[in-house]
Amino acid sequence: MQTLSIIRGDGIGPEIMSATIKVLDALECGLHYEFVDAGMTALANHGDLLPSTTLQSIERNGVALKGPLTTPIGKGFSSVNVQLRKHFDLYANVRPALSIPGVSSRYQNIDIITVRENTEGAYLAEGQHFSEDGETAFATIKTTRHGCERLIRYAFGLAIRTRRKKITVVHKANIIKSCSGMFLDVARLVAPEYPDIRMEEMIVDNACMQLVLNPHQFDVIVTTNLFGDILSDLCAGLVGGLGMAPGSNIGEKIAIFEAVHGSAPDIAGKSLANPCALLLASADMLDHLNMRDKSQAIRSAIRTVLGAAPERTTPDLGGAGTTESFTETLIACCQNKLQ
Repeated sequence: MQTLSIIRGDGIGPEIMSATIKVLDALECGLHYEFVDAGMTALANHGDLLPSTTLQSIERNGVALKGPLTTPIGKGFSSVNVQLRKHFDLYANVRPALSIPGVSSRYQNIDIITVRENTEGAYLAEGQHFSEDGETAFATIKTTRHGCERLIRYAFGLAIRTRRKKITVVHKANIIKSCSGMFLDVARLVAPEYPDIRMEEMIVDNACMQLVLNPHQFDVIVTTNLFGDILSDLCAGLVGGLGMAPGSNIGEKIAIFEAVHGSAPDIAGKSLANPCALLLASADMLDHLNMRDKSQAIRSAIRTVLGAAPERTTPDLGGAGTTESFTETLIACCQNKLQ
């Protein structure tokens, strides 16, 4: 039996996590749950945003499912998500963007995966400091050949596993000739080892424009940390927003799956929260655990309910339902899919 480390999260996190666990249990996935704290809940209960007991649980179990976390604004607090990625060397951030019938969006039939470097680059900038007069800020951005190569190989491997045909390497090597230039150079060296996957190169500003003008040209995007953070949210906007956006953080030994949206404290406790992002993240987790029939049941049920029973969905999806009513409808649909 697989044990998961469960981080309920802050704000709406406990509500959408409860909904997700109900669906997983209804599908009889045979999962055991170990509940641990992070974020504001952990700060209140343990005096630490990321307690050692939480890290130990994730290390022990190898797989975690995480709700949205809140990091207090102000000096002295670093992002819990960044800490988790750094601590467990979760080098690949995988963000699918898939159109679902019934979800209002500018485009249909979008199917793009963004693979973002997760442990180097701008978000892990070293030596951040200000000049004595406070008028100048400094940081050193570091990119390693090892970090570039393992991410790019992961992206090509993912493309093969998911039967995709093209990878777009997004960069700014024309200006950032060191860090971004190294990423592009490594991609050019690795690509010939995967002759069945076509590689194209695209400067990040053009990639943003092309995603808005003609997103259907993209299949898998692989890029560095900061560019990937921006582009993955742009792709989420193509399919209805962050409420439909799951995320996976993959390392050699540990994987953490999450809803990438915020904790939405303004609607917490009101049963208005849309659990789809976390449910889709749990489906990606089930793929990781080789339970593909269960993962496909979740994805198929979401597509069916959003397309055929919009009145049961949450208000952000245009429905008049609650988190609970939506979850109940999904469970019934999931069970039908497996029969």
